[in-house]
Amino acid sequence: MLRLITEQDFKEFWPVFQSIVAAQETYAFDPEMRFEDGYSLWCVSPIKTFVFEGEDGSILGSYYIKANAMGPSNHICNCGYMVSENARGQGLARKMCEHSQNIALELGFEAMQFNSVVSTNEVAVKLWQKMGFEIIGTIPKAYRHKRLGYVDSYVMHKPLAR
Repeated sequence: MLRLITEQDFKEFWPVFQSIVAAQETYAFDPEMRFEDGYSLWCVSPIKTFVFEGEDGSILGSYYIKANAMGPSNHICNCGYMVSENARGQGLARKMCEHSQNIALELGFEAMQFNSVVSTNEVAVKLWQKMGFEIIGTIPKAYRHKRLGYVDSYVMHKPLAR
């Protein structure tokens, strides 16, 4: 079930968040980030943040939605998604992305853009493409991957249908 996040939810999700960030394979967040900074970044700054709650009440994933830019570009949104390692491969990212597109339309956004999809994150790239996102740009050596060194990142975009 997808629902709005609470601070307690983020506390429960923090180990997942922290491990994803520390892996330095998908998110350009400080691997030494403290809880307070992570909470602010993921839960306070965005317009809305959701959790995917399992049947047992555990938090299996989370996503945020925010405007990608301000002023004349605030009609395009940006989202970030995280899924716990033990829940991967179950379609949660797809469900969260579908949900986020509906929320984006409710909030008046006309398009969704991902600013930095790490090129080596092939599962995410393929999923986003299946969901109608196009790679509209490649940023050479934009990401310092912990194991692979410098790798490209993609800018991906999708118009949202009303």
